[in-house]
Amino acid sequence: MKPDWHSAKRIIIKIGSSLLIDEEGRLKDKWLSSLIEDVAKLKGEGREIVLVSSGAIGLGRKRLGLPAGALKLEESQAAAAVGQVTLAHAYEERLKAHDLIAAQVLVTLGDTEKRRRYLNARGTIKTLLKVGAVPVVNENDTVATSEIRYGDNDRLAARVASMMTADLLIVLSDIDGLYTAPPGSAKGGEHLSQIAEITPEIEAMAGAVGSDYGSGGMITKILAAKIATRAGVHMLIASGTALNPVSALFEGGKASWFHAQGNPVTSRKRWIAGGLETRGELIIDAGAARALAAGKSLLPAGIKNLSGTFSRGDVVIVRDESGREVARGLCAYDFVEAEKIIGRHSNDIARILGYKGRAAMIHRDDMVLL
Repeated sequence: MKPDWHSAKRIIIKIGSSLLIDEEGRLKDKWLSSLIEDVAKLKGEGREIVLVSSGAIGLGRKRLGLPAGALKLEESQAAAAVGQVTLAHAYEERLKAHDLIAAQVLVTLGDTEKRRRYLNARGTIKTLLKVGAVPVVNENDTVATSEIRYGDNDRLAARVASMMTADLLIVLSDIDGLYTAPPGSAKGGEHLSQIAEITPEIEAMAGAVGSDYGSGGMITKILAAKIATRAGVHMLIASGTALNPVSALFEGGKASWFHAQGNPVTSRKRWIAGGLETRGELIIDAGAARALAAGKSLLPAGIKNLSGTFSRGDVVIVRDESGREVARGLCAYDFVEAEKIIGRHSNDIARILGYKGRAAMIHRDDMVLL
């Protein structure tokens, strides 16, 4: 059964380079304006939208007059630095026309892999969504230390979707989904509208052909689908070549749906529960243990003691007074800070630390009960 995307509240939209840039390296103004019309409509319905946009290097190389073909690393970085200005301005101008605020967020894959940076990036984007802004995310290619494959933001979009516990990831591309064989090939590929599970056979169907401005191809989209669906996020691949591409999906447009394997919260908690090195322990009192069992967050007041060398975002073990492990979670404070506020009321945190931190030592969304 096709997932009901009409109920999705938090949606990540990934935009491929070939959709944004024409063959001359210029921004497709009319197309981008139509996309932002779709975004404004979704926002008007109370949805939260995050855009993951490629295109900075493609725009920058045109402005700098760099030659066609593969670029050297430093040329890609320079092109990204110039192109990001153009790209950010384009989004800001069009969102402003709908009384929406654009926010540029530049990240690297490390920002979604390292726990401390993960929490910072997630906190920033969550705050932007809370105040009604539209985050426009791109990889920070100007400081990349490995070869840049511009336009390949598929996996980054999936990691952002996982990080933000999104309901849906829409990958807009120059193809309308996954086929059993490349469209137009001798095998006459059949379009797959529903993918309940990503099997080796599904992976084998992915081709590596990309456009002039996008280097991801179908392979990276399948990898993105694996990341997203395992995190409990539905994902679809759809053609974005026509105007108002997202509205077309609402009207039953052609796409390939990849079904989530669980809901975002339980999937992330399952990830927290296993496979990560723990960096410390928190000992809690009986009242805090009862609160956790009732689905509450862990507040500093309920913590009696702690040990370890953890930093903000590290996984810590939570034990009751008998020493039994009752939970694991991502700690919102460094060890030194946590040591100062345990046993204290959350309202005292600002006075003790000198800044207004988070009320919970471990938020319930970042914790799994054992």
